[in-house]
Amino acid sequence: MASIFVRSCYSRVMNKQDHILYQALVNRDKRYDGHFYFGVTSTGIYCRPICPANKPKVENVLFFTGAEDAARAGFRACKRCRPESRPGSPAWQGTETSVKRALRFIAKGFLENASLEELADKLGISDRHLRRLFDQHLGKSPIDVASERRIDIAKGLLTSSEHTIADIAYASGFSSLRRFNDSFKKTTGITPSQWRKRDRYDAT
Repeated sequence: MASIFVRSCYSRVMNKQDHILYQALVNRDKRYDGHFYFGVTSTGIYCRPICPANKPKVENVLFFTGAEDAARAGFRACKRCRPESRPGSPAWQGTETSVKRALRFIAKGFLENASLEELADKLGISDRHLRRLFDQHLGKSPIDVASERRIDIAKGLLTSSEHTIADIAYASGFSSLRRFNDSFKKTTGITPSQWRKRDRYDAT
């Protein structure tokens, strides 16, 4: 990437909206993250170029080389992108960190005995925001991820044990055999019985 020259009064002399820095923040270009910051004069807040907040008008933007410069100019740090935090820290990684923490809880079976609201409370966010983050980063909901985990467990049991389909359904965390069958077929395209038969046929 070419070096970036930024000064705090840049937006006052900038006439074109297609300037490289403004386009970087409009596109939330990760390549520029940590290379510059921008303050919004209409809100008094400064952000990183990857901030998920609505983008400001070009005439309301001031660019800074560092977070300290923006703070000294009187701008407050954005609570969404945390520009005052250390690069690479959990706060800097932001929403991605929340998703990774949620995935660790789900992998340990947290949602087997707790609600989505309780998981969100563990992370310090609302369940609505948690669902939005999963959709943004993974394209699926926390419940979908938990269901996929149950299906993976069921696949292993179908392959390696002689337990009945019903026993495997409950051992995998499903509350009913019907829900297990529906979810398994939706995920794999075949029923648990067909999976077991196919797996054993392939092994011969």
